[in-house]
Amino acid sequence: MILFSVLLLMSQATGARLGMWSPLPVARAALPGGLDRTTALPASLSSKCGERPIFEGGAQYSRIIGGMEAEVGEFPWLVSIQARNNHFCGGTIMNEWWIVTAAHCLSSEELFPGDLSVVMGTKNLNSQSLEIKMVTSIVLHKDFARLTMDNDIALLLLDSPITFNGLKEPICVPRHSSLSTWHECWVAGWGQTQTDDENSMKAELMKVPMIIMDWEECLKEFPKLTRNMLCAGYKNESYDACQGDSGGPLVCTKGSGKKWYQLGIISWGRSCGKKNIPGIYTLLENYNFWVKKVSELEGRPFNAEKMRAPSKQKPRHSQASESPKPGSPRFWLLLCLLSYKLS
Repeated sequence: MILFSVLLLMSQATGARLGMWSPLPVARAALPGGLDRTTALPASLSSKCGERPIFEGGAQYSRIIGGMEAEVGEFPWLVSIQARNNHFCGGTIMNEWWIVTAAHCLSSEELFPGDLSVVMGTKNLNSQSLEIKMVTSIVLHKDFARLTMDNDIALLLLDSPITFNGLKEPICVPRHSSLSTWHECWVAGWGQTQTDDENSMKAELMKVPMIIMDWEECLKEFPKLTRNMLCAGYKNESYDACQGDSGGPLVCTKGSGKKWYQLGIISWGRSCGKKNIPGIYTLLENYNFWVKKVSELEGRPFNAEKMRAPSKQKPRHSQASESPKPGSPRFWLLLCLLSYKLS
C-alpha cells in the first residue's frame, strides 16, 4: 500500500497519470498546410481573430486593374451586405454572430432585417457557391447624424452562427493606441472603380493600400471632422474607397505581424479617388463599449478580449494546486505524512 502511495505521489509530481489516458483534440475540418481531417489541431492554427491562414499559406500576387485584385482568403473578415441579391455595402465579421458596418448604409426607413442577406467567404460575388446568412436585427447607433456623419456605425445580428474555416475569419478589434503604430493598412470592397459610374462596380474583390493621416492636418481639409473619425489616403495616388465600399473595413497590422486589426469603417469623403484628398472612416476603437452593450442587449454578447491578440503572459497557477517537485522538502514532507496515515 505504501509503495502504491509513493508511486502515485511520484506520478503526480512528474505529470503522469495512472489508469487514465486522454487523446489530443482532433480537428474535424480540412486545414492549411497539408493537415488532414484526423490531424490534431495545433494551437497556432486554431481559429483566432485577424488571421489569414489560406492567404498566408499560398502564393501571393496581384494584377492591376485600376486597383488591385484581392487574392483568395486575403480579406476573410470582409462580407457583402445585399438587398434582394444586390450588393450595396460592405461589412466586417466581428465574431460568429455579429457584422459591423456603417450606419448610413442601413438608415433607410424602408429597409428591414428580412430584406438583407450577408454574403461571406468569397472574393467573387458571381461565384456559383456563395455562403449566405440572413439578418435578424439591425442596430444603428442612436446618435448617428446623417448631416455630419458622426457615429456612422451599425451592427447586424445574423440568424445563425458563422463557422470559421480560413475563408471566413473574424477581425481583431484594437484597444486605444497611437495611430502612428500601425505599419501597413488596406481597404477592400466590391464598390465602384470609377467615380460617378455605377456600372464600374466589380464582382471581383478589389483592394488598395492606405496610409493613416494626421487628424489635425485632415481637419484643415474637412472642417466637420470629429474625434470619432480618422482619415486615410495614399499621397500622390488616387487610391480611395467609393460607392459600394461603404461599411467595409480599414484594416492594419503592426510591423511585420500576421495579425490584422480593424481601425476604421469606410464612411464618407469628397467624391472618390482624388489625389491627396483622403477618405473618412469611423474610428472603431471609440465604439468598443457600445458594441459590447448592444450585443448583450440582443442576447449574443460580444467578448472584445477574445478578438484581440492573446497575451504573452504565462498562465498563473495557485501554488497550492501545483504538484511538489521530486526531492524537494515539500515532496518528502508529504511522503512522510502519507506513510504515517497509511501505517
